[in-house]
Amino acid sequence: MVKLPDLCKEIATAILLPLLITTAWAQNAPPPKYSADVPSDITTPNSVETRIGTLKFNNGVPDQKTIQLVYDQIDFVRGIDAFLTGMAATSVYALCEGFGQAGFKRNQGIGITEDLMDARSLFLTPNTTTVYVFLCLDLKDGPMVMQVPPGVLGPVDDADFRWVTDVGLTGPDAGKGGKYLFVPPGYTGGLPSDGYFIAKPRTNTLLVFYRAFVKAGDIAGAVRDVKANAAVYPLHATTETGEPPTTTFVNTSGLKFNTISANTFRFYEELNGVVQNEPADFVDADTVGLFAAIGIKKGKPFAPDARMKAILTDAVAVANGFARTNLFASRDERAKIYTDRQWFTPFVGGSYLFLDGAERMLDARDMFFYYATGITPAMSMARVGSGSAYAVAVQDAKSNYFDGGKTYKITLPAPIPAKEFWSFVVYDNETRSLLETDQKLAGVDSTAPELKKNPDGSVTVWFGPKAPADQESNWIQTMPRKGWNVLPCCCVCTVRWSLGSIRRGSPGILSWSSSDHLAAGGPLMGWSGRAPAPPAREAGKGHLKTRSTRCQPSLILKSSSSVSISARTRFTWSVMTSVGRSCFGRGGHAGRWRPDWLTCGRA
Repeated sequence: MVKLPDLCKEIATAILLPLLITTAWAQNAPPPKYSADVPSDITTPNSVETRIGTLKFNNGVPDQKTIQLVYDQIDFVRGIDAFLTGMAATSVYALCEGFGQAGFKRNQGIGITEDLMDARSLFLTPNTTTVYVFLCLDLKDGPMVMQVPPGVLGPVDDADFRWVTDVGLTGPDAGKGGKYLFVPPGYTGGLPSDGYFIAKPRTNTLLVFYRAFVKAGDIAGAVRDVKANAAVYPLHATTETGEPPTTTFVNTSGLKFNTISANTFRFYEELNGVVQNEPADFVDADTVGLFAAIGIKKGKPFAPDARMKAILTDAVAVANGFARTNLFASRDERAKIYTDRQWFTPFVGGSYLFLDGAERMLDARDMFFYYATGITPAMSMARVGSGSAYAVAVQDAKSNYFDGGKTYKITLPAPIPAKEFWSFVVYDNETRSLLETDQKLAGVDSTAPELKKNPDGSVTVWFGPKAPADQESNWIQTMPRKGWNVLPCCCVCTVRWSLGSIRRGSPGILSWSSSDHLAAGGPLMGWSGRAPAPPAREAGKGHLKTRSTRCQPSLILKSSSSVSISARTRFTWSVMTSVGRSCFGRGGHAGRWRPDWLTCGRA
């Protein structure tokens, strides 16, 4: 009788011996007759450590765990890429859907801000100083006519936010107004030979966004001009009298509706809505393939399983995180307008196509479509005498992000070179829409008759939770615990516009006037400063005027008191209030104190 341990040994030997013989033979076998010198960097090791885990292979073939890991990763990456590539299209989609919520669906009316824009309507970086006119067209059922009033300015963009044409001042009507005829992709029917500015876009959906300028504060007059001259209708549509159908206008001022694309899983549902409504080739084949790779295909339902939905939910969170980081902390040096100031451009390289030679600047494109709406060469390549010039700031002169609980200011030297208007508008960092405050317009602009100018013709714009004394008309309200950013616009600049930095300031105005008086007025947050000696042979008298009742400087300057400053004298002063902050000013000689040099800190 064979004992069990001996039997096990015999079985093991029977199994392992052939394997050992085969292995030894393989190791000592001569190379094949037709063998190559295979470099190690084209082979795959049996085990590879990566950021997604250990990948294992047997003679180059992945094991089951590796298969799962790499497919999860590629689906995740494609989900991110689909967000970044597709957010231009979903932005147009969200705008058109929002217009429908507001009461004017595609081809069925025109929206107009009869009482300007405010924060109740969610738009990416709108302006609050001009009357907006907007609508969406859908060309699936045939050509559409859009009649444009004289003197307006704006673009027409397609479903992927590609520029189609401008209307108004920078369009073919050159500001005279006229009829635009938009022809669907692949249309073979007859068209009028004259009387229209004809455009043939690549998509069914078109977004139209133009401004009607307010003259001398007459908003109602701008609205009347639009309603008297704007219209939209199908090419061959007529009433019983042979006239085009009447156009419906919807006043969107004060309406609560959203036009901003989602940054959750819903984003992919919006993207699917775009794909289903547009021609199969509305974008290039690679992009069509990218969308298809995550389950978004023309003519098929978008129905991801639980695994894919979880991956895409994760992907959109990371993609949105990148888009937000790319906007608020761009690593592209080309985005900077100045080397010594915090302004950057939403049109990197001055190209509305985001091209730098043969390079498509992907981060620049992502930045723009995450932050703004409306693409046109007139914005990206604004030339003297036409178009609009824009800049963005998210940080102050010290590279700190703007804090809604603190006060800032910027002074615009005279003359400000805006033929139509200039404006500063603040936006919520979270929504990129108008900052929600108790102030209706979230901005200031040159069309406001109450705007105050400094004695030299310059204008100081203030940002903060409370208005400086006598500066309400030049003040933009911000909210404590809310981050904000600002977008100035120079509409039809007559010369190149150069902006200084936005700096922390006090609600008091500090400057040397022509009479060599140092004046600080308003409810001070707390100031502390040192004025160095003026140049030789110069002397002046400084007057510190303040409404504060507490003055505790090393040299006490009570309200309306004055002190002589000689060429050998330095003085320090401070005014403390219950706010608990102080601003430190330094530099500037008698007769010329420069507010630009002020910086701030906590007391």
